Order: sequence, then C-alpha cells, then structure tokens
Amino acid sequence: MDQMMDISESRQMNNWQLLERFPFPFQGDSYRYSNNSCALVPPICTDITLEYVEEVLEKRRLLERYPERTFQSFAHTLNAQWEILDMLMHELSGVYADYFSLDKQGDRWTFRNHLLNEEQAFTFGDVSTLPCEPLDFIGRHMQEDLIYLQQRDGNLYMDAGQLCFPANWSLAFDLGMTYLQFHSPVPIYSDSGLAEKVRGFLLRMEAGKPWTRLNWTINVGTRLDTSPEAFGEWGRGKFDLNAENVGREVHLRTEDQRLFRIPGSNGILFSIHTHLLPLEMLVQNPDWAQRFYKVLEDLPDPIAEYKGFISYKPLMLEYLRTFAGAEA
Repeated sequence: MDQMMDISESRQMNNWQLLERFPFPFQGDSYRYSNNSCALVPPICTDITLEYVEEVLEKRRLLERYPERTFQSFAHTLNAQWEILDMLMHELSGVYADYFSLDKQGDRWTFRNHLLNEEQAFTFGDVSTLPCEPLDFIGRHMQEDLIYLQQRDGNLYMDAGQLCFPANWSLAFDLGMTYLQFHSPVPIYSDSGLAEKVRGFLLRMEAGKPWTRLNWTINVGTRLDTSPEAFGEWGRGKFDLNAENVGREVHLRTEDQRLFRIPGSNGILFSIHTHLLPLEMLVQNPDWAQRFYKVLEDLPDPIAEYKGFISYKPLMLEYLRTFAGAEA
C-alpha cells in the first residue's frame, strides 16, 4: 500500500515496467474501425495502477473546478446510479480488499478507501446521505471515467456520466443523445453502417456477460483532460512539436473500454481507463515500433484528421521510421 501511496514512485517507474503493462491497441499492421469487442475475463470494471492517487486526485480537482462538464445526469437515472454504485463498491472491496472495504448493516453502508484514508457512511437509496449523486461519488474513487447509457424504445441514450479525461469530446454536449447521434462525427464509422451494427450488438448485450475493447488516439503531453472546452490549454502543444521533442511529447493514448449490462435498469455502464505511452518508450519495443509505423503509414487521412494528429503525422512517421527499420 505504501507503494500505491507514493505518487513520485509512479513517475519514476522504469521504461520496461510501463511497457509491460501498457495496453498496446494494434493486432495488425493496418487499422480501420471495427467491432473489436471481446468477452471481458475476468469480469472486472476497474483496474488499480500505480497512478491511482495522482489520477483520482486530478479527477476530483476537475470535478470541483468544472462541474458543468465533468458530471451530468438526468433525474430518471438515479436508480441506475445506485445499482452501479452497488456493483462497483462490491467489486472494489472484493477484488481490492487491501485498498477498499464495505460494511453493510441493513441499508446502512460504510465504504472505506484505505488508499486515501477516507470513510463514508450512508443510507443506500437515500441520496441526501451522500455528498453527491451515487455515480459521481463512486467515480471519485476510481481512475476510470464512467458513462451510463439508458436503453429504452429500442435505442441507447447517454443519460448520465462522470467524464474527467475525455479524448476531445464533451459530456455536456452529448448528454441525452442517442448512440448514433453522439457517434455521428466519427468518419467512416457512421457512414459505413458499422455504427448501426455495433448499436445492435450493444442492445443485445446480456447481464453477467461484459465486453471490453481498446480504443486509441494520440496525445501531446501527459494531460489526460483533453476536453474540447479546454482546447485552448492543451491544443497549443500541437504547434510546438519538432524533430527534437516529438519522441518525448507525443504519446500513444489507449483507452481500455469496458461495457456492463446493468440488469435492474436495463442500461449499460461504459467505463474508460486511459493509458499514455510516449513514443520514446514505445520504440523500446521494436515490434511495437514497426507495427505502429505501418498503422500510421496506412491510416486514411479522415481518421487521422478526426483523431486530431494529421498535422504532425509526418513528424511521427519520421521519428518511428528509424526504429521500425523502414526505408526512407
């Protein structure tokens, strides 16, 4: 536990440790949008990494400073939020018993976060006994962002969420949209009919059979909050890249996304755990360097433009070329 509490130690992890646990998202030398979901085994929503304290405290800072864009919900999601809190508290206290505990005396529950030395007693089902809504509360103890999709009338609606580390999308803007509506900006994915197929897959998801997938994009710097509302703070980094700093500043950003059917409310919990790996570390794995080079070289411009790195894609290719063994 002392290791978990030492934020500086997480920043001093050697390159091989970071490489070993980084979820590299590419299974082939070419990338196109697809339904790359697979069964989640074991069926666990959350991971605890060495960055836990640092990232959870950053989430809380953003929630306090920007409440209008980091947590949103409709009143009709409250029962689903309690169901999610129930699921996640039992998971945390069961899977990570050294770090969390849950004591239940009827509907009087006490949740303890030993990593942060915090305790919260509350009455299950009574939101007035919590400092915030249930989804918001449990999200403040997890590194993952949490999105709730309500299923009704044969469709999926983004009706609640805690989103502190978005990859250039806005919960405040997308709240209330259907699955197809909030994916409409994604090139090829929507126009090809794939979005409709994935929506059908999600509508058929069963309780007790969660799924997982990896998504990816590119990050300049180590900032996890790349929300469109804060573009003025993080977007400028794109214009400061050059051949000397591209390996240090450009990061492959992978989102470990997990999906759970919430049986009581018949909605879907969508969790997102974001990982960053700078190019200068990625190239220490020659196979990854070669594969990532090939993926970028083959990637259609509309996808690179949507993901926001088309302007500095040549810089990345030039940097990776040496390590990938590719000819100029």
